[in-house]
Amino acid sequence: MQALLDAILAGASAETFAALDVPDTYRAVTIHRDEQTMFDGLASHQKDPRRSIHVEEVPTPQLAAGEALIAVMASSINYNTVWSSIFEPVSTFGFLDRYARSTPDARRHDLPYHVIGSDASGVVLRTGPGVSVWQPGDRVVAHCLSVDLESPFGHNDTMLDPEQRIWGFETNFGGLAELAIVKANQLMPKPEHLTWEEAAAPGLVNSTAYRQLVSRNGADMKQGDVVLIWGASGGLGSYATQYAVNGGAIPVCVVSSPQKADLCRAMGAEHIIDRSAEGYQFWSDEHTQDPREWQRLGKKIRQLTGGDDPDIVFEHPGRETFGASVYVTRKGGTIVTCASTSGYMHEYDNRYLWMSLKRIIGSHFANYREAYEANRLIARGMIHPTVSQTFPLDDAGEAAYQVHRNAHQGKVAVLALAPEPGLGITQPDLRNQHIIQINRFRHR
Repeated sequence: MQALLDAILAGASAETFAALDVPDTYRAVTIHRDEQTMFDGLASHQKDPRRSIHVEEVPTPQLAAGEALIAVMASSINYNTVWSSIFEPVSTFGFLDRYARSTPDARRHDLPYHVIGSDASGVVLRTGPGVSVWQPGDRVVAHCLSVDLESPFGHNDTMLDPEQRIWGFETNFGGLAELAIVKANQLMPKPEHLTWEEAAAPGLVNSTAYRQLVSRNGADMKQGDVVLIWGASGGLGSYATQYAVNGGAIPVCVVSSPQKADLCRAMGAEHIIDRSAEGYQFWSDEHTQDPREWQRLGKKIRQLTGGDDPDIVFEHPGRETFGASVYVTRKGGTIVTCASTSGYMHEYDNRYLWMSLKRIIGSHFANYREAYEANRLIARGMIHPTVSQTFPLDDAGEAAYQVHRNAHQGKVAVLALAPEPGLGITQPDLRNQHIIQINRFRHR
């Protein structure tokens, strides 16, 4: 592995990478099949990823057609990493079992362990049969849509393919590791003005925010739209905030601390709601919501916007906030939703949806074109990564714990092969043009 790292740090040629031996084993962040019941009976907030996450040596899998083996320099923690590690809402080994039955090549994914992680930046080490666009030595980032596109139903939008999966969550050999296996159509050029950890951080959340808010497959945001963004300084919300600001919309950013409010201001947002200061209690008990709190939130939004209700609500907390989101959206407006990190069983008063002609749109990750466009904006310095902390691979459990406890801002990065933060920049001039914004978004 040291020879591989030396070649990457030296910027070696494609010939050098092609001549390198592929290691027989590599270090990876895993969860174990025989531990998938370890948290049974516990509430979500009591489940500790540090207990279930392992960092261990695993065998290097064989490449199949259309795949690439990448040497991972850095990865990051997404909420699906937390779900994997606490086996919620279901164990991911069920996904691997089903995938293994789909094709002979997929049988590799059904193992006693699951290498998790849905982000990566690194270098192509090998490509399988049928791959011509990418070569050994290419510096890349990976998006997390894994799809073969053999079904006709995915060709208008690959997210509608019946065999679409999220890499590192519904497949094995994910990005929280020194090596990873991806479909070649997951690869995109690494933004060259970013460090390895900065380049790894946006993949899942940036693409998700782009489809959810900007794409015609999502809310189709336009100039002047008032956009209510829950968790606006977090891994997903921080990109939604940037898209709203850059797209001429009017973001109303909901955060949970003054520090998170400061990050939204650094991104250019003016209208901030600090939930901790306002003390909203949308649920009076476990089973009953309080519409008066919805009304109080709506009043606060109108105070900030000069009387306007949100055209779009960018929803991802789910159960805790969904009733309020439906209520505050303007007549004819849109609630676009994904994730549901506070719970999947949403409850809302349908009168405020049906009689006011509002729409709920479900959004899930992004197709390749949307992911490519989102990455292109990062590469051009128009959207910036929001990395708050960087952990070594050995501390991936602690990194996931921080995200599970919402004790972070922006994204939490994890170094894989990269020996230290700050490496990987090959366009220092472009970085210098955007260094103020990059530093502002690296709150610690």
